[in-house]
Amino acid sequence: MKVKRKKQPAPTLTNAAGHLKTVVTHKYLVARGCFAVGLYRQGILHDLSKFSPTEFMVGARYWQGNRSPNNAEREIIGYSSSWLHHKGRNRHHYEYWVDYNLRGEIDGQVLIPVKMPGRYVVEMLMDRIAASKVYKGDAYTDASALEYYRGGRPELLMHPETAALLERLLTMLAEKGEKETFAYVRAHLRKGGLFDR
Repeated sequence: MKVKRKKQPAPTLTNAAGHLKTVVTHKYLVARGCFAVGLYRQGILHDLSKFSPTEFMVGARYWQGNRSPNNAEREIIGYSSSWLHHKGRNRHHYEYWVDYNLRGEIDGQVLIPVKMPGRYVVEMLMDRIAASKVYKGDAYTDASALEYYRGGRPELLMHPETAALLERLLTMLAEKGEKETFAYVRAHLRKGGLFDR
């Protein structure tokens, strides 16, 4: 039986230009945050897959400027081809760190989250801050990324220690601001980790 798919909109130059501006602004903000804490390589390489045809063409079709084009694609075809491509290539997404549980028949959990290295949790923090700034614009506050995080259900596939660290950093950002949060992260990355506190 064939599944009938909704017709996707054609890519437009207006959408492509808007999406390019969104991606470049986002990359700049993530790089600035990563550089502030000493993650230079990650700041430079962050989200380069968004320029691949698989990901960029979704933006050229679905860009709206106030949310991810991936959500619009999901609404039309039922999934996001861009997101499936993106999460498998970018270690700052917790979905990258999900594996099969070979003991699934015993303990009932087929997929298991793997604890993320601290430097990728920090890049995820910067990613969430940048996305909140881009999509919220003037309505952005230091609490925006925490509010967005709490509105989702990441605990379903995020390792508990990873989730605890991310929430701790987002809460610190909301309560103490970027300057103090970034100084804390920079100091703990220099010591070799963030999971110890």
